[in-house]
Amino acid sequence: EQFNITSYDATAVAIVTLEAFAGMWINAFIVSVICMAWVKKKTLNSNEKILLLLGCSRFWYLCISWVYFFLSIIYPHFLYVQPTLQLVASIQSFLSYSSLWFSACLCVFYCIKIANFRNSFFIYLKVKIDRIVPWLLLGSVLFSLVIGIIVYDIANKPHCNNRNSTGRGNFWKASIKMDKHFFPSFFIAGFGYAVSFMAVTFSALLLLFSLWKHKHNMQTNSMKDLSMDAHIKAMKSILSFFVMYSINFASLILTLVYATRKGSPVTFLILVFQYAFPGAHSLILIFGNPKLEKTLLRIL
Repeated sequence: EQFNITSYDATAVAIVTLEAFAGMWINAFIVSVICMAWVKKKTLNSNEKILLLLGCSRFWYLCISWVYFFLSIIYPHFLYVQPTLQLVASIQSFLSYSSLWFSACLCVFYCIKIANFRNSFFIYLKVKIDRIVPWLLLGSVLFSLVIGIIVYDIANKPHCNNRNSTGRGNFWKASIKMDKHFFPSFFIAGFGYAVSFMAVTFSALLLLFSLWKHKHNMQTNSMKDLSMDAHIKAMKSILSFFVMYSINFASLILTLVYATRKGSPVTFLILVFQYAFPGAHSLILIFGNPKLEKTLLRIL
């Protein structure tokens, strides 16, 4: 049994380390390229601002999460140090939600910039999107900060106030109290996941409808549009975002369900995907950006 536990831990550490370092390298590449462009141009457009913050949040999330996971494996008592648990849990929640909402902002930005609709409100958003993006980013940071503070407060409270409840009835009551204690945090977490997922979903649907209208107009007018390739490329990128977010949303919901079940195969698969998602999604962003793609291919 001891050998099985050791093999499981070693496998988990090896896989998570590989995924975490690959993700950190990918996001560090995005940040470094955008920073060099910032130094040269002395300014950043809205797309680059979102990518910069997204890359920073994902880099530090992977870095802190990997260090905490590694220490929890080789030094299990590290998990029970209350101040450390509070701090790491709140920072992880802040960075995770920041990454999630920055990605949603990027999808909404692509949708408004690329999609073509004659609706007056949509036209207004298209004109004002560059001024709206900083407020969206600020709102994402503030919301993530609130989540981090709530997680810090919850981690500061004891899971069970009655340590002598060893009987079956008392244990059941203690479990109910613990569920009531964690329910607000689970509700807020689920709400944040759902809102960001819906933003990506609506962005993908609007872009798909815009692409269909654009293609129909081209066939009706019997004319060629040079921007069609760019439109299709952006649509493929958004659809890849949608697929990744669908899988990520399902894994995050399963995380809430299996939060208290450690060592199960489902928990391990969720852990593997959550460490792979920041790097894989950022890699899609690189190949969807001509400048980042050319720089990466030049380095390779």
